[in-house]
Amino acid sequence: MKLDELTDQILSAAHEVHWGLGPGLQRSEYEESLCYELGERKLSFERRKPIPMQQKYKGQILDCGYALDLVVEKAIAVELKYSEKIESLDKSRFTIFLKLAGIRRGLLINFNVADLQEGIVRIENEQKE
Repeated sequence: MKLDELTDQILSAAHEVHWGLGPGLQRSEYEESLCYELGERKLSFERRKPIPMQQKYKGQILDCGYALDLVVEKAIAVELKYSEKIESLDKSRFTIFLKLAGIRRGLLINFNVADLQEGIVRIENEQKE
């Protein structure tokens, strides 16, 4: 499946969840529901996929333990939000995670909106591996 087709499938699943639940629930309920919808579409996904990232602090290597919420078909990372709005810091952090994970495309999806289209941010990692 091409990247754009896969993106459309993920967004279709997210819209289905938003239409079914609406805004106002816990982030975990949206995650569970989105995973259900991805499964219904026969899309493979990994939850809480670790990101290989180590930092050096005072001469010590620290394993920072970051993870992506979802990686669908090993091609698109999905970060789920439930906040007033997606901040520029959210976008910057997610862009770094995409680069570290070697994933080309990411979707930030904020379910705390009346119209889900307003809560979707697509991010392209131009430095694909």
